[in-house]
Amino acid sequence: MVALGQSEAAKSDVSAFVVALDEFEGPLDLLLELARAQKLDLKKISLVALADQYLDYLKAARAKQLEIAAEYLVMAAWLAYLKSQLLLPRDANADPDAATMAEALAARLRALEAIRHAALWLEERAALGTARFARGAEEPLPKETVPVFVAELGALLRAYGVTAKRQEVARIRLPRHRFMTVDVALARLSQLLTGSDWRELRSFLPPELASAVERRAAVATSLVASLELARSGEIELLQQQAFGPILVRRRP
Repeated sequence: MVALGQSEAAKSDVSAFVVALDEFEGPLDLLLELARAQKLDLKKISLVALADQYLDYLKAARAKQLEIAAEYLVMAAWLAYLKSQLLLPRDANADPDAATMAEALAARLRALEAIRHAALWLEERAALGTARFARGAEEPLPKETVPVFVAELGALLRAYGVTAKRQEVARIRLPRHRFMTVDVALARLSQLLTGSDWRELRSFLPPELASAVERRAAVATSLVASLELARSGEIELLQQQAFGPILVRRRP
């Protein structure tokens, strides 16, 4: 006989279904665990005695903890099924043997025990309004604004046009200048330079030259033209100081 010691507190606790049989004495879940480990022969367990003890347990737990009795009713049903499988002849196409089913039942019992521990842990946690309290002042929740976009064909085409326009290669247009050539400067000096008085070379520049670039180019070409005329003996040049104004006159 497999005997297990029990304290008086365990006997008075109706939440544990204690089995007292010839071959076993202890909780029902321990009986199933021993059967799974093959330390106890289920064929020697009296199913009638087990059912009678369960009914007594059910009467004791009916008023206080009926849900626990229902849990052990499932255990007893599994135990009866296991024993019936052991007593019936073995069939090749039958369900798994009793050891396999007992192992599955033990796994269920372990899962049930884990759930009970979790429920006890949750029950012992500090409950809001009992062991802990919320703040008295209200905490405003942050508002998050989510923009909603409505896509329209016209808006998409306009947006695409703006994007494509930004990606266009910029064209650089240089201003077109009208530069005076040396031939034009020669003709202009030959036509405008009369008399023997000294005149500043800049006075022969065309007045329609607007930009500084065109004026500097006209001064350079006029200087080249005056040097050419001075080389041929038609005019005379005079510069009284360095970087001073250049004076021209027709040779007398």
